[in-house]
Amino acid sequence: MRSNSAGPLAGVTVVALEQAVSAPMCTRTLADFGARVIKVENPKGGDFARDYDDVVNGMAAHFVWVNRGKESVTLDLKSDAGIDVLHRLLDRADVLVSNLAPGATARLGLAPEDLAQRHPDLIATSIDGFGAGGPLSHKRAYDLLVQAESGVCSVTGRPGEPAKPGPPVADVTSGLYAALSIMALLYGRKTGTGRAPTVTVSLFDTMAELMGYHLTYARHSGGDQQPLGMSSPAVAPYGAYGTGDGQTVVLGTTNDREWQRLAREILQRDDLADDPRFRTNSDRVHHRDALDAEIGAWCARHDLAFIQKTADAAAIGNSRYNLASEVLEHPQLSARDRWREIGTPNGPIPALLPPPVIEGFDPPMGSVPGLGEHTDRVLSDAGLDADDIAALRARGVIGPVDPGVAG
Repeated sequence: MRSNSAGPLAGVTVVALEQAVSAPMCTRTLADFGARVIKVENPKGGDFARDYDDVVNGMAAHFVWVNRGKESVTLDLKSDAGIDVLHRLLDRADVLVSNLAPGATARLGLAPEDLAQRHPDLIATSIDGFGAGGPLSHKRAYDLLVQAESGVCSVTGRPGEPAKPGPPVADVTSGLYAALSIMALLYGRKTGTGRAPTVTVSLFDTMAELMGYHLTYARHSGGDQQPLGMSSPAVAPYGAYGTGDGQTVVLGTTNDREWQRLAREILQRDDLADDPRFRTNSDRVHHRDALDAEIGAWCARHDLAFIQKTADAAAIGNSRYNLASEVLEHPQLSARDRWREIGTPNGPIPALLPPPVIEGFDPPMGSVPGLGEHTDRVLSDAGLDADDIAALRARGVIGPVDPGVAG
């Protein structure tokens, strides 16, 4: 099969049976490193994330975010012929990534033991909700559901007002863990350490890992920390404060030396620096309300620019609270040339470069695919001729050619 010409994963082919965010984030990451990603979609609508909304020139924001650089193939996996074609793709692939509903891959004949026999060199990677072998293993799991089950919502928001973190952190981090695992196994294969085993990543396990601090604290303290909105239950001062010009500044300290500088050099309050209530971080956490009242009163008397200039001069961490619409124009992104233009079936759109900055490597950042846009080309690469493809299309195994995109 053809592969991207640039990137550390050039020559690696990934077949994806994916929906929504977690697996698509995994495979988009692999594509950004140069892998060829073949996204297999149902001819009747494809990835359901395509229909979440239509705000991006008629396309869904979730879909365009995590599906650039892929080739879309429509394939009816409920048909024997569709399964046969899938196996032809897997014969030529290095990796299979899936996040189908519980039991779906087994029903398709793609359980780990099946793949081990038919495709022994394939790195089979599945992302599920709760992992196998537990009382919740059968349940569907979406980002919010897992965040609630794992305790993440209980440490987000405010006491009595739990909240879901805005970004789909369960999906995204699980996808990144899956991509990291695939890369490690590809490296292991390259260095001759033997055939890689299958990989499973569950959203619940991932979020339990992200809850590591809170779980450790609860186990050894005997109590649950309460969420503090834009603050941290572990550190003080560390939070958001209103400014005199109607903005919000976030100030953060991580140790006693920084607190001393904040008190003496920013607030000009030696009395606070010497106050035994605020001597150590534990003391400051215990007296957080009194401390925040003093800092909040000072911030309310000054505008954001003055506060940030003063904090920078004292080497105290600070930031401006921004809305998403303001981040679009953020000078840090524009000065570092972090925006690129990528193609879509409905015209070019801006997209952020992926986070890793690797010397000498420019991520491919290919186009967002139309549904089934690459079906004919991918199947031709897999050895099917024009008559074979036409017959599959006539039987409904693959979708029709979309006149809006190239075939």
